[in-house]
Amino acid sequence: MEQCKERLANIATEFRQCSKVFTAIGDETRQKIILTLLESNCNGIRVGEITEKTNLSRPAVSHHLQLLKEAGIINMRRVGTKNYYYMDSNKEQWMKIIKLMNHIYEVVQDFAPIDTRSDESYYSK
Repeated sequence: MEQCKERLANIATEFRQCSKVFTAIGDETRQKIILTLLESNCNGIRVGEITEKTNLSRPAVSHHLQLLKEAGIINMRRVGTKNYYYMDSNKEQWMKIIKLMNHIYEVVQDFAPIDTRSDESYYSK
């Protein structure tokens, strides 16, 4: 039981480390922007193009891009006076999320044999 508590405490810590990312990707508007970036070419896309594809205002797009950038999900490169936004390949940030998901999956798998909700009698109440 003590090992279980320790594992769950570790997962909670990892979750807190990823909370900025989860908050950023949890917003429907930012999800649209992420999808737009994923569907664009790999060189990045400008704010005006994101505005056209998402039907959002320039200030709204800029605001959401800044939040996504702060969360480490996207990045920007400047070419002259033009800014191009793209999905960030920040390995550290993505590895934190992968590690968290793997740890959650491992704990869930360990609990599965003792989970009484999987019994049909549990659901027939």
